[in-house]
Amino acid sequence: MKILLNNNPEVLTGDAMTVSELLRHKNFTFKMLVIKINGTLVKKSEYDTAIIREADDVHVLHLISGG
Repeated sequence: MKILLNNNPEVLTGDAMTVSELLRHKNFTFKMLVIKINGTLVKKSEYDTAIIREADDVHVLHLISGG
């Protein structure tokens, strides 16, 4: 399937995958992430059920805190 991931075209295997599967596939390991699918915020509790499909626009933002 083809999606946009952080404004970059990506080709992934299969017709769909969950947010958790995408994070594992792309090795995103940061603890504090903000995920949006087509502009809709995905809560951390929904990572195992939120589905990414063909042509979706996915944003994975890493939150960094400091002082």
